[in-house]
Amino acid sequence: MRIAVLTGPQAFEIVDEPEPGCLADEVLVDVVACGVCASELDTWQGRGSTAFPLYPGHEVSGTVVGIGPEVSSFAVGDAVAVWTTDRGFADRVAAKADHCRPAGDIPLEQALLEPVACAVNAVEVADVRMSDDVVIIGAGFMGHLVHMLVALRGAGHIIVADARTDALDRASELGATRVVDVRTESLVNVVRDCTDGRGADITFEVTGAQGPLEVVGETTRMSGKIVLVGFHQGEPRQVPLGHWNWMAFSLLNAHFRDVETIMRGLTVGMRLLNSGQLSLGSLVTHRFGLTDINEAFRTAVAKPDGFVKATVTMTPHRDTDC
Repeated sequence: MRIAVLTGPQAFEIVDEPEPGCLADEVLVDVVACGVCASELDTWQGRGSTAFPLYPGHEVSGTVVGIGPEVSSFAVGDAVAVWTTDRGFADRVAAKADHCRPAGDIPLEQALLEPVACAVNAVEVADVRMSDDVVIIGAGFMGHLVHMLVALRGAGHIIVADARTDALDRASELGATRVVDVRTESLVNVVRDCTDGRGADITFEVTGAQGPLEVVGETTRMSGKIVLVGFHQGEPRQVPLGHWNWMAFSLLNAHFRDVETIMRGLTVGMRLLNSGQLSLGSLVTHRFGLTDINEAFRTAVAKPDGFVKATVTMTPHRDTDC
């Protein structure tokens, strides 16, 4: 089978490997799509700390083609969303059955469950309540997911900030009560105007950049919550900790590594997708074949107008058993 291996900065190669067997508690999945995650972009550009070669890819969807003897939750032919830690840019992956969720009738290229689970867990740890005023800094794929989930929780004002016109237009289409182009407007002033000077109950930082960390303390009310959703890599970040201390903020890290929390996010996310309360239809904007994976990553870094999410798609193979 084919699999993409990152051999150096900006250098994916497609190699042939034997397809994986599945263990007793695993399923073998024909991969239909694997999303390009923002957390992989620094590594692709050569700014990661892990040595090459690497086998990225963890946002997988596909069809079950084999099951281990201990698996009773899936059958061959089932459409599934899969959480795997790596090796997702391949024709086939083996994954624990417990790490998969039935995709039902969702188009498989939209069944990118792992990032949905991350957004679910971020909104749940923030404990967004009805009528809470919320600021979201960063209107990319994860920012839009957080936005949609916050809306489901009945937030009051949803103020979305970004520096890209197309991203803000999409946030408006998703129902933001106010969008802020930070190139021309003061986010702090807009939030004060919208909240009668009080500040937001919760501010989500979804960029992974230094700049918003210097602003979130000015958009959030005293004893409010600052939620770090952005993936912060590279140089150490600086925060105005003295001000944050004085304002008695709750600082919440929306990144989780314990499997139990990840599993709950997968379950909740798939329920929302299967019920139609959440859809990625407008967010998966760019699609590439496996042989064009370098271009997929290049596009995810460049973010051309209209870009939200890139996926890499594979050609289905014949059904086989483990």
